[in-house]
Amino acid sequence: MDVPNVFQIEGWVLLIVMIVLLGVKIFAFISSLMYSAESYEAANKLTKPAWCAILGVGMAAALVFVGSPLGLINLAFTIAAFVYLADVRPALASLTRR
Repeated sequence: MDVPNVFQIEGWVLLIVMIVLLGVKIFAFISSLMYSAESYEAANKLTKPAWCAILGVGMAAALVFVGSPLGLINLAFTIAAFVYLADVRPALASLTRR
């Protein structure tokens, strides 16, 4: 039985991290499309086009820069996605009834 070396394990961990972070960015982008522009203004947040652009570019960057999940560009857009999910989305959800 072949024992995997440290570099194989590291590669698998990075792949899993990359896939999870891509999923977070996709979820945040789709969620930003679900609310109306008026909801963003009522919640006193950035506009809907601004958030959709930030999260859409972040999602595209994650797909283009596939080799580096922890690179500076992906890190910045990952933080933006987490800010949206932690701050903006709850504020929008509290304003709308579904």
